[in-house]
Amino acid sequence: MNQQATDFVLEINNIEVIYNKVVQALRGLSLSVPRGQIVALLGSNGAGKSTTLKAVSGLLALEDGLLASGSVRYNGQSTAQYAPQQLVRLGLSHVMEGRRVFEDLTVEENLIASTYALTGRNTQGGQAKPDFDLVYSYFPRLFERRKGLAGYLSGGEQQMLAIGRALIAQPELILLDEPSLGLSPKLTEDIFAIIARINAERGTSMLLVEQNATVALAVAHSGYIMENGKIVIDGSAERLSQDADVREFYLGMGGGGEAKSFKDIKHYKRRKRWLS
Repeated sequence: MNQQATDFVLEINNIEVIYNKVVQALRGLSLSVPRGQIVALLGSNGAGKSTTLKAVSGLLALEDGLLASGSVRYNGQSTAQYAPQQLVRLGLSHVMEGRRVFEDLTVEENLIASTYALTGRNTQGGQAKPDFDLVYSYFPRLFERRKGLAGYLSGGEQQMLAIGRALIAQPELILLDEPSLGLSPKLTEDIFAIIARINAERGTSMLLVEQNATVALAVAHSGYIMENGKIVIDGSAERLSQDADVREFYLGMGGGGEAKSFKDIKHYKRRKRWLS
């Protein structure tokens, strides 16, 4: 990862995050997202993945969190000077864990609600306009359900809607938090195929938080693995997927191809040498 700073849409430099003034969630975390690429951020529950995304999008204060030190730069500018809604208008969208759709609004009304992010934004052709057809082209199911209430959508359809709302804002960077959560393997495969298409066809950069390391590394260009609020290993998606420790502890594959879990490994503390 030796690219120039101008090649990165997002740079997180040595940040520390504290909740409730006493609980340290991130401990000197640094990572970057090259422009036009998908970067996977992997790790177990409680590692600090979602906190990292909230530090980027400015949502820490909603949970009594504080960016105590370090910096977050989006397109070369510090995000500290912007409110969350301003970051969205600048092209940074956050698809949060749990979908967070407006259940009492229709699918179409959910998409319309996202057009606020285009207020005051201009393109080469003038005032930016919402492209509902683009969303429906990626998610035909949403077009079929566009007049129905979002609360009656399946989990997979709600995830499609959450990503569709982000697309309405014409983002340059999308933060995706656990898009596979609660979905069947088939739906997970479908969602990640669309994520890869959006990246390939629109050049949208993405920071993808995911516990399903297999599907995340399948679409990502590179990745980071977190433990206890810090990065412990990083590299290309290909390198991470072939790393013996990553395969054993995050892809669930032991040396003989059998499934593994932490509880199965008698000398886990000795084997986790790369986490220290």
